[in-house]
Amino acid sequence: MSEWKAAIIVGTGASALGLGHAEDIAVPTRFGDAKLAHADLDGSPVLLLARHGAGHRVPPHRINYRANAEALRVLGCERCFATAAVGSLRDDWPAQTIAVPHDLLDLSGRNLTVHEDEVVHTDFTHPFDEDLRTRLLDACPSEAKREAVYVNANGPRFESPAEVRMMRLLGGDVVGMTAGTEAIVMRETGIRYALICAVTNLASGVGTAPVDHSQVYQQMKQSMGVIAATLRAAISTL
Repeated sequence: MSEWKAAIIVGTGASALGLGHAEDIAVPTRFGDAKLAHADLDGSPVLLLARHGAGHRVPPHRINYRANAEALRVLGCERCFATAAVGSLRDDWPAQTIAVPHDLLDLSGRNLTVHEDEVVHTDFTHPFDEDLRTRLLDACPSEAKREAVYVNANGPRFESPAEVRMMRLLGGDVVGMTAGTEAIVMRETGIRYALICAVTNLASGVGTAPVDHSQVYQQMKQSMGVIAATLRAAISTL
């Protein structure tokens, strides 16, 4: 059994998790080095991974997703919860809506896989782990969205109104730039992965205002208290 209860991948607002002393570690993998920290969460050992690196400097298309997933495997960590800021493709899901996605559309074009040199076809019937999703949903506020289709765009730019209309026609509910790619490489690596996300803005054409990253950042900070409480409660059940 792994010594780690879970890993937590977080972008903005990691301090809201209320972690004990975190010690940085670098894990060499066949895809490059991954930088993580091990910390204490209410007495439970967890791994913390800052998705965009120290100071939020790594753009979504440059994240070493494969190294991050492989590092968890090397360390023997079998479960991973992730947080994400997302744009809403629906006018009835405003900012600070909390959602736990159950499915995804990968429109990033990254085509990342850990199986570059062998024929492996990974089942993706449930892109997000159902057990971990249930634990998040049991800990979420009652008004949280229990299902959502996450659309993965490439970034780093925000989407055009026409792209947003297409995503909605395809069945998407929220759009982000990272979690779909994470879900793919985590599944391929054998890591159970689930996502909790917070709407920070209405996507282009859904709302009337231009999308501004500083406002996205502020909205995510306001939602991190709820997300942190949900993660703490979910991890306590493992």
